[in-house]
Parts: sequence; C-alpha cells; structure tokens
Amino acid sequence: MEEIIHVLTHALLDSLKVFPFLFLMYVLIELLEHRTNITKNKNVLTGNLAPLLGAATGIIPQCGFSVMAAKLYDKKLIRSGTVLAVFFATSDEAIVLLLTSGVGSKTVSIMPLIAILFAVSVAMGYLMNALFSREPLAQLGEGEEISGTPCGHDHDHDNNLHRYFFHPLEHSLQIFLYIFIVNVAFGFIMHYAEGAIESFLQSGKWYQPLISAAVGLIPNCAASTVISQSYILGGLSFGGFAAGICANAGLGFTILFRNKKNIGKAFILMGIMYAVSVAVGYAVIGVSTLAGIG
Repeated sequence: MEEIIHVLTHALLDSLKVFPFLFLMYVLIELLEHRTNITKNKNVLTGNLAPLLGAATGIIPQCGFSVMAAKLYDKKLIRSGTVLAVFFATSDEAIVLLLTSGVGSKTVSIMPLIAILFAVSVAMGYLMNALFSREPLAQLGEGEEISGTPCGHDHDHDNNLHRYFFHPLEHSLQIFLYIFIVNVAFGFIMHYAEGAIESFLQSGKWYQPLISAAVGLIPNCAASTVISQSYILGGLSFGGFAAGICANAGLGFTILFRNKKNIGKAFILMGIMYAVSVAVGYAVIGVSTLAGIG
C-alpha cells in the first residue's frame, strides 16, 4: 500500500509542477489564435508558396491551424499538398510539454523536432501538390472567412474572461489529467518492471515508430500528450517520438471525416501521413544509431 501511495504522490507532484506553465502557455496561444486569420488573404494558401506557408503556420504550437486547413480543404479551397503540409507540421501539445517539462535534455530537442516537422511538411506539401496539380479548386466567397480554434471550439463571441482565463484553464486541466495518468502508469511500470523497460528500449526501439505513429493519428490532444510525456519520461526514443508527432494532425482529421463524400480522400491522406511518419521515425533512429547517440 505504501508503494502505491508513493507512486501516486510522486506522479501528482510531478504533474502539478507543470500545471502553472501549461496555463501560461495556453493563455499565450489563445492570444495568438484570436489575432490570427490567414484566410483574410484569399490566395495565401493557393499560390506557389502555399506548402511553405502552410508548414510555417502549422509549426506554431496549437491545433487551430490544422482545423482551419481541414475546413479549407473540405471546401476545395486548398490542395492536398497544402493541407498535408499543415498536418505534418502540427505538433499539438508536444512543444508546450517539452517547454514545460523541466527536463533540459528533452527541452533542447524542440529545435530538432521543429526542423524535422518543417522539412517533412514542405517536402511532402510540394510533392503532393505536384502529383495532384489538376485538383479543381473553388473560390472563397466575398466576405467569407474560415477560422480554426484550439481544440476545434469556436468561441469568437466569448468575453475576454472566458477566452483568456476559463478556456486556457479548462484546457490546462485536461492536459494535466492526461499527464497525471501517464505519470502514474509509468510510475508503476518503472517501479515493478524497470529492468524489462530498459531492455525493451534497447531492443524494441525499431518497433516504436510503427506504434507511436498509429497513436499520433488519433485526432485528440490526448494522443500527443501521451507520446510527448512518454518521451519526456524516457519511454520513447527520439525517433519514436518524432514519428508520433509527425503523424499527429491535431483535430484536422475530425473535420475531414465529417464529410462522407470525401471520406476516401481522408483515408488516403491518413495513410500517407502514417507511412511517411514511420519512415521519418526510422530515419531518425538510423541516424542516431550511426552517430552513437541513439
């Protein structure tokens, strides 16, 4: 019983340390989201720079852009490559959790992660737009705007107290709960099977991209939280972590799967994301192994 209490207490304290920083980060993200709408320029995501701009906006740590890109794609306002550029670049909760982890060795991996996401996003964006260059595009109506919000909730008409306090608080509590659950799970695993876990990390790292990328495809912030926290706690290699975050598109796919007419395209895009993300994970593991750091 004492061991259980110890694990639960340790997990709770570790989770509580992160909470204030999570709240501040989500307040900042809410400020950014409220003041950003890239659809004011109707041609910004349809020209030659579309994949590059899509990747640049997707890198910003929030899921609002993936929701907005999915809505634009659903209305045939952007091409397949452009929506994939945004999806691949989206890191959902990963960057926020790395910044607030307090683990220096994990925090410094933010820049390599961003570099990987950006490079993959731009490359796949231009490749897919070239392959599907004949995709028909529609036009955004006069005065029409499409926006996305963190977690897909439209609260443009909320007052400032709700937008900048209650909504960030709600999201922070949700992520705190996910972190606590992961910390408890890892606490028990490390307490009762530390040797087995260390052995798996050495011999099973080549399976991690396959599993992590599959988890990353789940359109819920819990997916990126579990992947990120697993990496922070040492349960995932950087390659497995990169595969999972590369595959994570925030809530983007929830928008695409709502339209039954385009469900086939949604599955194709999801399949591409999974295959590429797994390949990225293996590439990172391979490079790390050759460099003697994996």
